Amino acid sequence: MMQEEITEQVKTVIQKNVWGTIQEFLSYEIFHFGDEHPIVLTVGLLLFVVFTLLITSILLKFFRKIITKKLRQEDQRKFESVFSFLKYFVYFIVFFGTLDGIGFNINAIFAASAALLVGVGLALQTFIQDILSGIFIFLDKTVHVGDIIELEDKVGRVEEIKLRTTRAVTIDNKVLIIPNHKYMSSSLYNWTQNGTITRESVSVGVAYGSDTQLVKELLIKAALSNEHVLKIPEPLVLFTDFADSSLNFKLIFSINDSFQGAIPKSEIRFEIDRLFREHNINIPFPQRVVTMTKE
Repeated sequence: MMQEEITEQVKTVIQKNVWGTIQEFLSYEIFHFGDEHPIVLTVGLLLFVVFTLLITSILLKFFRKIITKKLRQEDQRKFESVFSFLKYFVYFIVFFGTLDGIGFNINAIFAASAALLVGVGLALQTFIQDILSGIFIFLDKTVHVGDIIELEDKVGRVEEIKLRTTRAVTIDNKVLIIPNHKYMSSSLYNWTQNGTITRESVSVGVAYGSDTQLVKELLIKAALSNEHVLKIPEPLVLFTDFADSSLNFKLIFSINDSFQGAIPKSEIRFEIDRLFREHNINIPFPQRVVTMTKE
């Protein structure tokens, strides 16, 4: 009987010591800042916050998995790009909400770091503009992967749309990185939003006295001889102006790959020059008559 009492007392002491050690470990202050409204971070508080963020991460992954199952592959990429930004916002809310819920003085943190937060906000102003612009691009579908766009006199085929930037490749195979806020502050030309077929043109002037009907026929012939030019719709020739030194024409034609538009344009110009030489049609250069008088 005496031995059993001693055993129970030992167990009680051990339990109290173990629990006391755990409490002491959880109450251990990692840092203590301030006197009147102190900011105190303990081991227990840190572990609770980590546990909460871990649960939040699991729930977010579960939510993303459910949503992406019902979306098309293209929409899945857009959703995941937006989600990758929004999840950090959720982490931020959960983190400080957890601290506030367990009595941590977050007001003191904001008060102590107010100037720092203002500086960070100013530094991240453009970054936030890019993020918001990226979200608008996903929502209104202004630009898609594969579109040919022109922005600030730069032309490229869109290869990838991210939340902050858009990656495009120019005709000379150079990578063009476009911050998404440029879409909001500059005029954007989407060459292929209405389809891959685009209308291109080549302008040329001929000397006064040239047979304009023959010029029209030769221009159409030059366009149709090029393999990149579509037969339907048919090429069109416009007589645009009676200029100072020439009769001006514009040859309009359609192609199926405007990204390579400079190549058929060049080939057509070569062919126009050949046909004009063959039919004795001159392409004039500006002329000025200077009259000098002797006093």
